[in-house]
Amino acid sequence: MHSMGFAILLTFASAVLINWAWIREHDAAAALPPLSVRRPRESLKILLSDRSWVAGFLTETGGFLCYVGALALAPLALVQSLSAGGIGVLAFLSSRMAGAKLGRREFLGVVIAVIGLVFLGLSLAGATGEGDEGEWAGLLIWLGASAVLAGVSVRYGSRLMGVAGAHGMAAGILLAAGDVVTKTVVTGGSRLVFIPAMIVCYTFGTIVLQLGFQKGAALTTAGVATLFTNALPIIAGTTLYDEPFPNGWLGVLRGIAFALLIFGGALLSRPKPEAPPKVSDLELASAS
Repeated sequence: MHSMGFAILLTFASAVLINWAWIREHDAAAALPPLSVRRPRESLKILLSDRSWVAGFLTETGGFLCYVGALALAPLALVQSLSAGGIGVLAFLSSRMAGAKLGRREFLGVVIAVIGLVFLGLSLAGATGEGDEGEWAGLLIWLGASAVLAGVSVRYGSRLMGVAGAHGMAAGILLAAGDVVTKTVVTGGSRLVFIPAMIVCYTFGTIVLQLGFQKGAALTTAGVATLFTNALPIIAGTTLYDEPFPNGWLGVLRGIAFALLIFGGALLSRPKPEAPPKVSDLELASAS
């Protein structure tokens, strides 16, 4: 019981640290030269040369270590459902730190997403068994599918979600894959062979997230990333690690939760119409 309470505390600390770090990273990345996922080494060099971004990343690393500690003490689905509340933290920090006012659409998206995450957490009642270590084949398939879906999101997702939202989705998928693999890595033994895959997922997920930061607001990119980073590992907890799935009305509640998460994510990722360029008084005078 004490270990579960400590896991909850670590999860909360992880959510606060990671979302604070994402706001810091957004502000830093937006001022950096264009990054490219095709040049990961060069992009990482650009990011690591900026002190502000490094400070944010170190804070994110601290949040990740808290997350790993929570995973070692509690089931994957439970940890993810608790950390999913980070989107509310993200919205608060976005308005406080970045000075970005939430529009009606963004506010509604956050509210709907938070309700969905609450429902998701409630659906875990009575279904929080530890599960197992996961099958190797299932983990490899999950990793391969994550890479493909992330690529499709970056390539085609901008048509539906805008560039920032599409990159947020891709980053969320990759970071979620890292979280899923982390769950098996913390069991130790032969599962340590998945450490390189974990590092690759987090590295490319971080770069894609920074690309999204350069193309849109922190709440849009990180908000969509947060939804996928939390929802997908909950699915993995049931499908890969055999953590119990709720029966009866709790199962229905989980279905409603995912529907709300999709709707909330759509509201957050929907691109705003671009404002027409301002015409200066000098240009008006020259035109006349």
